[in-house]
Parts: sequence; structure tokens; C-alpha cells
Amino acid sequence: MSTAPTTTTDEAPGPAAPAPTPGRWAPLRPLVLRLHFYAGVFVAPFLLIAAVTGFLYAGAFQAEKIVYRHEMTVAAVGERQLPVSEQVAAARRAHPEGTVSAVRPSPEADATTRVMLSGVKGVDPGHTLAVFVDPYTGKVRGALEQYGSTGALPLRTWIDEFHRDLHLGENGRLYSEFAASWLWVIAGGGIVLWFSRRRALRKVRGTSGRRRTLGLHGTVGVWAAAGFFFLSATGLTWSTYAGAHIDELRTSLGQSTPSVSSVAGGDHSGHGASASAGDAEHGVGLDKVLAAARAKGLGDPVEIVPPADASSAYVVRQVQRSWPEKQDSVAVDPTTGKVTDTLRFADHPLLAKLTRWGIDLHTGVLFGLVNQIALMILALSLVLLIVWGYRMWWQRGRGSAFGRPIPRGAWQQVPPQILVPGVVLVAVLGYFVPLLGIPLAGFVVADVILGEIAHRKGKRAPAA
Repeated sequence: MSTAPTTTTDEAPGPAAPAPTPGRWAPLRPLVLRLHFYAGVFVAPFLLIAAVTGFLYAGAFQAEKIVYRHEMTVAAVGERQLPVSEQVAAARRAHPEGTVSAVRPSPEADATTRVMLSGVKGVDPGHTLAVFVDPYTGKVRGALEQYGSTGALPLRTWIDEFHRDLHLGENGRLYSEFAASWLWVIAGGGIVLWFSRRRALRKVRGTSGRRRTLGLHGTVGVWAAAGFFFLSATGLTWSTYAGAHIDELRTSLGQSTPSVSSVAGGDHSGHGASASAGDAEHGVGLDKVLAAARAKGLGDPVEIVPPADASSAYVVRQVQRSWPEKQDSVAVDPTTGKVTDTLRFADHPLLAKLTRWGIDLHTGVLFGLVNQIALMILALSLVLLIVWGYRMWWQRGRGSAFGRPIPRGAWQQVPPQILVPGVVLVAVLGYFVPLLGIPLAGFVVADVILGEIAHRKGKRAPAA
């Protein structure tokens, strides 16, 4: 079966270095080293793509403000804004196509109002056409395709989709889920390896060659590990397979994200109507609806969603994702102008709040520019760690070729009282995070088969 591992180190030992004292977890180190090595080699290309595209996405928020400044801001701040209904009418005169799916009144003195149109020919069905209206003059300053709840415009949308699925659709999302599934494993393995090293071997100063590369790799990895754990966990919350399991778990615990009911007299039944087709003006009209929402304490920025049909209400919801978040929402009866349902973000279940905060922190909107800079630093750190990792592998081959893989058989050194619970834990994690469990199972199977082949070849080899 598997051959016993040879004694290896991940650096050349110094002549005066004292022998390490084995700890209770010492038998795990060769196994963690082997997992960290192979996971790094095979997952690193996917992580590199995620890091580079994530870096670009974090910078896209500020780039968007520059590229689309004309559409997003007014030419001059006036004394009084026009009623929202007049602004929408101006947008419809310029763009009569499609239907009004939502309106975002100007949230700041120098910002334009956005009127979102759905069903517009030439616009992606999952996107809307945002018409930008000067709230003081009613002049339309432009129209751009928009995506998502954060109002991403074409530049940020393109980068967002590149980061999420490489513009390959649903199948492309597997790449990002694969990267997120393994990032925390690689980071955790790196922490175990770093702190299991002798303190004297962790320093960077005064070292060179592979020892210096290892020092840089380990030091930066340890400092960035918490960020990697966070990115991995939050990235999985809206992934295809692991995200579905997380949603099921939240639902079973009664921690799903509620939504305001768009039916008069309804309760928070989980999924009220969202953006829908129809004209913006129903019954009492947009201005009275907005006034009713203001009376309930909904401050800017807000989004007004017209009724889905004759039996539905207007929905007005706050859309601020920066801290402190504004996520309250109300439903307003179009015939009476009265609020029929109110939902406060403060009343959301704990896991729903944590999910919202986690996603917004992951996407760089929770703390604005500081958040975006931190994400860019994390992405750059990951790129450097990948480069240093491959460089160490090359240097272990003495600079002329990649070094030999970490020897097999490390699991044989792990005591059963640690190995058995570990296998059970990995099996459970593999079920909930399939793009971790399936590749790991495939690696184990391939490793056993290759080991058996090597073992049989060794038995057939003639004695020296």
C-alpha cells in the first residue's frame, strides 16, 4: 500500500538550529503540508483569476463615478426639485419603450434620479435601462444599462460578471465557487504550518533563496488569513451549490431574509413582490407614495417599485448598503396612499443581518472607499502568495525544475483518535461544500491508485 513518508522539511535546516520538540499535533504536520502543497498547486490558478478580477471589481466603484459622472450628477444644483412624477414623465418622453420597474429619486443634492425600465429591446432581460434625470430641470442626462441591487452600470457590471462567472453563465460560476471552497482550506493549512515551525525559522531578515521566499509567503499569509477566511465564507453564501445548502439551513432555522408584503394587509410572508412590470403612476401616484414612506422614516436613498398588478401595492425600500445600513421597507396602497405593511431591518433575523453585512463587506460597499482599499490589498496579497508559492516549488527543485511532490503516506502517522474524527468532519464539510468534497475525494482516490501502481512496480523491480 502507501509507502512511509521520508523525512522532509520545508526549508534547509541551519547548522546550529536546535532539534524541535515534537508536540501532540506534530503527526498532522506532514499531512497538512501535503494537502497545502497539492491544493495550492491545483487550486492556485482559479484563486489567481478570482484575486485579479476581485481587485478590479473593488476599484470599479470609484472608476464608475469617473466614467459615468455626466449621467450620475447634475450640471448645477438648483433651489427646488421637481416632483418625482414629473421626473418620471420626462424620462418616459425620452424613452417610451419598456415599462417602469423602479424609480430611485435623487439621494443627494448633486445626484440625478434614476428611472429603471424593464423589457427594453437590446437590454439583457436580467438588467434594466436606467434613465438619468436632472431632478431640478427634468432634463434627461443619459441612459445606461444597469444591473443588481447596487445599481451597477456597464463597467462595473462587466467586471462583476467576469469575477463571478468569467462571462460563461451559470456553468462559469463553478470556478468562483471552487476557488471559495478551497481558499479557507489553503489558508488554514498555511497557518498550521507556519505556527508549527520553530520561531527561529519564521524570520525574513537575513535570509535568502527559498528560505526568504518561504518567510515572505508565511508572514503575509498569516496576516491575511482572517481576510481569506471571510472572503471564502461570504463568497459561498451566494454560490450555486454551497449557497443552496446555506439557504436551506437558514430556512430550517427560521433565519431567512424577510420581505415586505406587497398585498394590502399582508404579513412578512417571506417573498412579497419585487420589481415588476407596469406604469409608474398607479392610483394616488408616486409623490404621495413617497410622502407616505417618508412619514414612516424612510430616508434617502430609496427605491420605489410600482405595483405588479391591480391587487398589489407600491413597495418603497431603502437601498443604502453602506454603514449604517438602511434597509427598511414599506408597502403603500395605491388607492388610498396608506402604508399597509412595514418591515424594519432591525427586525430581521440575526443570520439574515449577518448575511447582508457579509455580502456588502465582500463586495466593498459596507464601508465605502476604506472597504474597497482593504479588498484590493487582500487581492494583491493573494496574488503575491500564489507567485511565492510557485517560486518555492521551483526553488525546491534547485532552480532548474519544479521540486518533487511532498511524499505520500503522511496519513499513516496520524493517531486514530485524530484521524477518524477528522475524516468524519471532512465528510460532513464535503457534503455541504461539494466543490470541496468532490475534488478532495477525487484526489484521495487518484493518490491511492498511483500509490498502488508505484508499490506494484517496486515489487516487480529486480533486486540490486
